[in-house]
Amino acid sequence: MTASPFLGLSGAVAAEGVDTGVAGHYGNPIVEQRRLERGDAVVDLSGRGVVTVTGPDRLTWLHSMASQSLARLQPGDCVEALLLDASGRVEHAVHVIDDGETSWLIVEGDEAGPLAAFLDRMRFMLRVEVADASDEVAVLGAMSTSALDAAAPALAPTGVALDWVDPWAQPRPGGHQYARDSGHPASDWHWIERIVPRTALAEAAAAVRAGTVEAAGSMAAEALRVAAWRPRFATEVDERTIPHEVDWLRSAVDLGKGCYKGQETVAKVLNLGRPPRRLVLLHLDGSDTVLPAPGDEVVGEKVRPEPADGALPERKVVGRVTTAAMHHELGPVALAVVKRAVPADLPLIVLSHGIEVAAAQVEIVPADAGAAVEVPRLPRLGVHKG
Repeated sequence: MTASPFLGLSGAVAAEGVDTGVAGHYGNPIVEQRRLERGDAVVDLSGRGVVTVTGPDRLTWLHSMASQSLARLQPGDCVEALLLDASGRVEHAVHVIDDGETSWLIVEGDEAGPLAAFLDRMRFMLRVEVADASDEVAVLGAMSTSALDAAAPALAPTGVALDWVDPWAQPRPGGHQYARDSGHPASDWHWIERIVPRTALAEAAAAVRAGTVEAAGSMAAEALRVAAWRPRFATEVDERTIPHEVDWLRSAVDLGKGCYKGQETVAKVLNLGRPPRRLVLLHLDGSDTVLPAPGDEVVGEKVRPEPADGALPERKVVGRVTTAAMHHELGPVALAVVKRAVPADLPLIVLSHGIEVAAAQVEIVPADAGAAVEVPRLPRLGVHKG
């Protein structure tokens, strides 16, 4: 895959980590956040992958494997879906838009090949065809269609514009939200991912040079995503993640749908137990101007029982940072996955670059998240009431 034309724009600094291959920023990530939030800027997401599924059986076939209801998608409908393993752990997260003839699946760049290979193995005798289209098409992101229109028109092979509108802004019917409604920031997240011909990236970069639209780097998009409590497969997911832990039942799971791999775990954890880990937002002490890196340890101080005179409080690793960002209003913040039992008021410290960074926790998945249903108490065997 050739270098993105956006990396040739004035001030472009290449991103590192999961967004390698696109611009991390163009000189001022804070200003770029504001432009993006206002709907005046586009983000180069050409590092993402796109998998296509065609054929008359495509929707019912995808529906049979996914956590989301897909069988009745209408042209232009946008959904988020997960593919789970038998234990309910997340294996793939896909952004789906169907145009009436093809289902377009937007995924992380390094997931396109494995996902296409997996789907191809699952075709059996069904009338479906799977292809990795990442070399032919690319993705642009923005908070408004007007910014995207100023950059490049959406691909529309059947007349349906391939604009995937993120459902995170509101809980989907059939889903379940662990986060409390009060103060939830998702209503400010108006994210759109547009599929364009890969050749259109040069056109979009030229529009930025001409002043028709602004460009924002991946750092700006990530900062706004973190502030919206929005999970991402490349950052918040590890080999143990189940959807409940990052509040993904909110947007990517239809709880009325059965018969897909991992569904038993989804129902069991929701109805009988609690997520073993949970997603939190951390407000970080910014006095050292240090942003944690993904994987940095989150440590809790055990203050009870009180330590002996002169002794240091006992410390224990309780989680890890998944994404950190400098937000234009909130300052340094991070998403982290911590153990379920970590109290909401426990003082936390992030160990990063040899420095201890104090962190205040905001619950996304609450520590006291309980069972979603009441389980009736069964009578004891052998007891007869006449």
